[in-house]
Amino acid sequence: MSADRRRCFVIMPFSGTSATHTKEYWNNHFENFLKPIIESCNNVEAFRSEPLRQDLLRQIVNDLVFSQIVVADLTDSNPNVYWELGVRLSFRHGTVTIANEGSKIPFDIATKSVLFYPSDLKRDDFSKQFKQAIVDCVANPDRPDSFVLEAITGRGSVYAVIHRTEMIQRVDGLISENLTNKEIFDSIIKTVGENRSIKLAHIRGKEQVVLVPLFDSAIGLLLAERYLEEDSKFYELAHQLLFVIHAINHQIATWNSSVKATDEYFLKNRSLFESFFAKYDKRLKDVQKKLLSSC
Repeated sequence: MSADRRRCFVIMPFSGTSATHTKEYWNNHFENFLKPIIESCNNVEAFRSEPLRQDLLRQIVNDLVFSQIVVADLTDSNPNVYWELGVRLSFRHGTVTIANEGSKIPFDIATKSVLFYPSDLKRDDFSKQFKQAIVDCVANPDRPDSFVLEAITGRGSVYAVIHRTEMIQRVDGLISENLTNKEIFDSIIKTVGENRSIKLAHIRGKEQVVLVPLFDSAIGLLLAERYLEEDSKFYELAHQLLFVIHAINHQIATWNSSVKATDEYFLKNRSLFESFFAKYDKRLKDVQKKLLSSC
């Protein structure tokens, strides 16, 4: 098949399904009826499914998911056809459903337009409509025709609800991490104050240090993935706070070897660092409120 040709995968019975719809009938139905109509469309090649066997299952699923067009013949309600159709509708648009006139179509499938062909296969209006449907799949590959995908994607869908819930949980994690860091920094400032008291009392060798570093995994993931739909100022603030966290952790790592210098560093930068924790917390609370209000 040429690289620019569209693949049209036809899912249909491969063995007899009724007294008149024998294996030979279905072979002829594909080769002499469906295939010629499909391939009369520019750059479209038709091929059909094979019997569902364990060794072929992976290839069939691959064809169902990645073929640009799928045609499903629902005549005689063949279980394999409906299984394959369900797989297709769960992953991609670009599906055309057809059936012999008089076929009973289940309600959940009947809500999607089904093209009916006559038993004698000679009526031109079906061929015209069928060809138009194939051409439309080629021209508009993203036009919604899967009620499954419509239900699980888009605004207000199952996917949107799951995505929003995940974002709320991530923001909760960011808020929790920032609060923990603020508490660690408060303990640093408290320790610095105690060290100053010890120094004023001229007591040597009693100074204390904080060995617990600030956390940065949640904010690091936020900056790496930028999964929140916020403006550049939000991410600039997060970058600045991450720099502050790394600077604080560096001082913590050297505190034992240079207590006086580290104490002075934290006192000098206390207000600046605390302002970053507060600003970041406020922005996160605003994001959290916005996400919760959209539930």
